[in-house]
Amino acid sequence: MPVSDAFLNYLLDQFNRWGHVTARKMFGGAGLYRDDKMFGLVADDVAYLKVDDSNRDGFVQAGSRPFKPYPSKPTVMSYYEIPPEVLEQPEELIKWAERYWAIPGKKKRQN
Repeated sequence: MPVSDAFLNYLLDQFNRWGHVTARKMFGGAGLYRDDKMFGLVADDVAYLKVDDSNRDGFVQAGSRPFKPYPSKPTVMSYYEIPPEVLEQPEELIKWAERYWAIPGKKKRQN
């Protein structure tokens, strides 16, 4: 099922206070970008944020599941589902997204 424009618009509105966040549709889903850097993705109207070893535990503890591009295969990607209660609170959502921005060694521009 493709990503709905209504859900993408909702996400962009939730990220509104975090600067210029955009969505680019691709492969039936969409990527979420800030400063031209992908930090999240959307598939089947479920939003995911990029994680690594430095921030994955928080997502796991919140009950988040990893993105599986192929449900019938064990392959998972380094994106975890945004918990619904976080998605509904823009300030909290931005804190969760900033966990990716805080990963050591990531090259970022300052706003």
